[in-house]
Amino acid sequence: MTIKCSVYIAASVDGFIATPDGGVEWLEKPEYSAVPMEGLSYDEFISTVDALVMGRNTFEKVLTFGAWPYEGTPVVVLSSAELAIPEHLGDAVRHESGEPKEIVERLAKAGMRHLYIDGGVTIQRFLKDKLINELTITRIPVLLGAGLPLFGDAGPEQKLKLSQATASDNGFVQERYIVENVV
Repeated sequence: MTIKCSVYIAASVDGFIATPDGGVEWLEKPEYSAVPMEGLSYDEFISTVDALVMGRNTFEKVLTFGAWPYEGTPVVVLSSAELAIPEHLGDAVRHESGEPKEIVERLAKAGMRHLYIDGGVTIQRFLKDKLINELTITRIPVLLGAGLPLFGDAGPEQKLKLSQATASDNGFVQERYIVENVV
């Protein structure tokens, strides 16, 4: 069974997905939401996803947002340590550990066909193992100067094919790439 792994993420123009302390408040400026975004919307993207795979740090950050944003989408949180899952998310979230290829194989056997990969380290690990098929990166018009990088030391060179680039009136530029040398 073929399984697709996609990334849908926002990054500063200098390539950071969060501030050094993991903060993402810089994404929530009023002028950003005042204008509709062009390109692939989050709602369109998530409607094609069978499950979301994220790392522990991303999961813990999402828990601070208040309402659970992934209603109706199974979430797999990767961590080699024990993980406290809030009781109200017990049916929606499960904890797993292992190498990215093992995770993808287990989810494929469970019938999953499209995975949303999220979180800096998790994305980097899946890229290193050449498991990411598609990247959708929305560049936010800000230079953070420091923070958590989207790519870091992601591993071997990988050829990308630009499939779409769109600019929004709020300064966002969304780039969609197909990763050409996936295993």
